[in-house]
Amino acid sequence: KQAEKAVHQKKGQSKTKCRKARRRHINLVAEFNRRQRKNIWLETHIWHAKRFHMIKKWGYCLGDSPTEKSYRACYRAMTKHCLLQDLSYYCCLELTGKENELLKQLARICSTDTGLTFEEACCLSGRFEGSLNLYRADRYPQDMLGPVTFIWKPKDGAENRQLWIWMHPALKQDILTELKAIFQCSEPEEICIPEPVTTSVQEEKQMDVVLSLGKKRKKNDKQGEEAVPVKKIIGDGTRDPLQSYSWVSQITGTVISDRAMEILRYRLIGPLSHSVLTETLKAASLQTV
Repeated sequence: KQAEKAVHQKKGQSKTKCRKARRRHINLVAEFNRRQRKNIWLETHIWHAKRFHMIKKWGYCLGDSPTEKSYRACYRAMTKHCLLQDLSYYCCLELTGKENELLKQLARICSTDTGLTFEEACCLSGRFEGSLNLYRADRYPQDMLGPVTFIWKPKDGAENRQLWIWMHPALKQDILTELKAIFQCSEPEEICIPEPVTTSVQEEKQMDVVLSLGKKRKKNDKQGEEAVPVKKIIGDGTRDPLQSYSWVSQITGTVISDRAMEILRYRLIGPLSHSVLTETLKAASLQTV
């Protein structure tokens, strides 16, 4: 009887996949998607995870401190070379509407007493990025929301303008609520419905089908491309994936869109920052139709 029990237990136990199977692309991507359901990963997460102690804050998984003694190297890069920081966890809100209407309502949440505002000429043209402190509507100098940075899209002759406001994820919900209130944006324009992530059972079935056919999956194989799960960023650390991410005002026509985790943001520090950008970015040739 004990021997029969042992046989039945062995059949019920799932076999642990070997390292070669775990390191396959289809299994790696599925595992990464499963691990970042609660805390969103940045695009540079794997690079940081190998070199930093990771912490979970504001709905993201971020690198906190390096595992090696690299403080001197970072200081040397900031003072003599170039240091790159990934700030993609910062949230971006996009405002689209008529310029006069945008400036009229945004003037209620900032003040000229603290410095420049959204109406600054150098920033309004789109050439420079500005920074200021936001307050609740008509409540200055009380009820401060927090510091933000902003940049206008350069004028292209269209009637509507675009404004991007960057803020820390801890301030996003308060600032978003205040912007929707002053622009009277109540109706959601779009709702984000995420696609289901491929489960491990489906992956095993796909692998069994491939092995039964006796063919290796190739990159140019259509069936293989459909079988391999794609990395999905479902929502972001500050928004539930089933919540709307764009709101429109029927009165002013202003549209507020949540662009968190859609636009990557990096910070370059050091005297050679411009040289690095010059060598990295190449100007595109203009083609007129």
